[in-house]
Amino acid sequence: MISAILHTTFLTSDLTRSRAFYEGVLGLRPDLKRPALGYDGVWYDVAENQQIHLMLLPDPEAGLQRPAHGGRDRHVAFAVADLDKLTERLEQAGIAYTLSSSGRRALFCRDPDQNALEFIECVA
Repeated sequence: MISAILHTTFLTSDLTRSRAFYEGVLGLRPDLKRPALGYDGVWYDVAENQQIHLMLLPDPEAGLQRPAHGGRDRHVAFAVADLDKLTERLEQAGIAYTLSSSGRRALFCRDPDQNALEFIECVA
């Protein structure tokens, strides 16, 4: 039985561009303790025992038409403490986003490789 999601992996065709998004916009820091693999990539710690893994590989879906709203596409959802702060960072970086149509405090955006990301405000 599944008890947790330990990491999610995104393919990137441009690791430098993706790192600028995940590090510069989202504020993640690389996990330097991860072992080197046989291909370029980077790991980010998100929370205890939860990570994002970027792998530098050709995009097998290049040219695929993605839905305008990330909630209508396969996506991963992340908890954030301050949705307004994230919104400001996305706007400063010129990254388009859409608000959740459910009425909850959430938004969807895409990373530089068009992977859909959802951010839900979860206040402790």
